Amino acid sequence: MLVRKHPVLVGGSVESEHISGPVSPRRTACRIRPGASVPRLRLVIAGSPVRAHLVGAPVHDQPSKPSLLLVDDDSHRPSPVPRARNRCPDLHHLGKLPVPLPPAASRLANLEAFLFDLDGVLTPTAEVHMRAWSRLFTSYLAAKGLDQTYTDDDYFTFIDGRPRYDGVRAFLASRGVTLPEGTPDDPPELETVCGLGNRKNRTFNDTLRDQGVTAYRGSVALLDAAAASGLRVAVVTSSRNGTAVLAAAGLSDRFGVVVDGLLSAGHGLPGKPAPDTYLHAAELLGLPAAACAVVEDAPSGIDAGRAGDFGLVIGVDRGVGAATLLARGADLVIDDLAELIPFLPAS
Repeated sequence: MLVRKHPVLVGGSVESEHISGPVSPRRTACRIRPGASVPRLRLVIAGSPVRAHLVGAPVHDQPSKPSLLLVDDDSHRPSPVPRARNRCPDLHHLGKLPVPLPPAASRLANLEAFLFDLDGVLTPTAEVHMRAWSRLFTSYLAAKGLDQTYTDDDYFTFIDGRPRYDGVRAFLASRGVTLPEGTPDDPPELETVCGLGNRKNRTFNDTLRDQGVTAYRGSVALLDAAAASGLRVAVVTSSRNGTAVLAAAGLSDRFGVVVDGLLSAGHGLPGKPAPDTYLHAAELLGLPAAACAVVEDAPSGIDAGRAGDFGLVIGVDRGVGAATLLARGADLVIDDLAELIPFLPAS
């Protein structure tokens, strides 16, 4: 819920019933009430009111998290304002300024590839996964008569980023429950680790089929900029639905290398937090780990990137918290992948 990038303002404050806080040319601290529709704001710069509007608000994937704030009246724009070259094709007219990041971001200029997690990094399907897991375990714990309820903290601690059956096993262990392992062919109704995992997967696939998925706009912008800069890209996901999600989001043709849960199982690769899946993706690209940046939103994925000695480990805060990702070893944490565009090597 941050208005993070501002193309024109040098300083000031926002006055609105929905938004309040200081603004700056590089990062704002404006917070928007969840669910609010705020097409126009009143800004105050050096005591003068300025009309402005949110560009692209609300957006489809994060309704209460608009990404840009644009001043309407050119006469109130401070001048001169330094502008960075913008490689984001659909936002070129906004003159977006770069967001200051730690010095580690400068290492992007010397890297050759991005290795992206999928859910929560390229697409908002992490939220679909979260709801599917919550539905599974809330009903399962109630049926078992267990007092401890399932929470979002359980998702981030035991499930996020892990292969599906590992997540089932880890969560059940946290509640002192042990089930037979079963096999990946177990029907969703069977009370085994694999059966519960397949039950969750059925819910996820039903939602994906009924509602579809659209990639984060900032992530697509980074993919475009990476291609223009000659950087290689790959997807590394624990999900066995990786190919289906990429297809639903219209991203399939962007990735020649996809290491998902099915490929990992077929090659006997341990999942995150082990680094093997990311190392395998780098190998398929013909690159050493040191030449690749890992981009992850899950602590287990950050662990994998750090354990693999990759050139850069980038955390994307989609809810777990920047402090958690940094503590696990992320070199830097961003809110949106488009923040990395100004740091890419020149094409």
